[in-house]
Amino acid sequence: MQPNINIKNKKARFEYEILDTYTAGIQLTGTEIKSIRASKARITESFCEFNEAGELFVINMYIEEYINGNIYNHKPKSERRLLLNKNELKKLHKEVQNVGLTIIPLKLFITDKGWAKLQIALCKGKKLYDKRETLKDRDNKRTLDRIKKNFK
Repeated sequence: MQPNINIKNKKARFEYEILDTYTAGIQLTGTEIKSIRASKARITESFCEFNEAGELFVINMYIEEYINGNIYNHKPKSERRLLLNKNELKKLHKEVQNVGLTIIPLKLFITDKGWAKLQIALCKGKKLYDKRETLKDRDNKRTLDRIKKNFK
């Protein structure tokens, strides 16, 4: 059994308001999946875009080159196709075009079967005052937890 791989995008929940989430497969080569299983990937600055054919790609996702790879090693920042069913792709494409939302990866993980999956979210960007309110709520929750801990 392999260790649990969970690569998260912590900035996404602070920068964006998440409206809907989907789980998508990723089309990878052999050395890419080996690097992901070794936790050598980053999704903090990545986003998703549709091409002319209506396929969804993740852009700017960094997967480090495999150490034991040879001349057939992959490129670290290439575009990778996401695998969703046709209805989900149509719905996402319509939302992105009409409403002006964006698609951001939240989490990269490996399933029990060994498949690499990417949890993506349909998001709306937060304004500066929303970010301040998020920080304020987090600080208030932290102080309340401290007070509760002292009374126990």
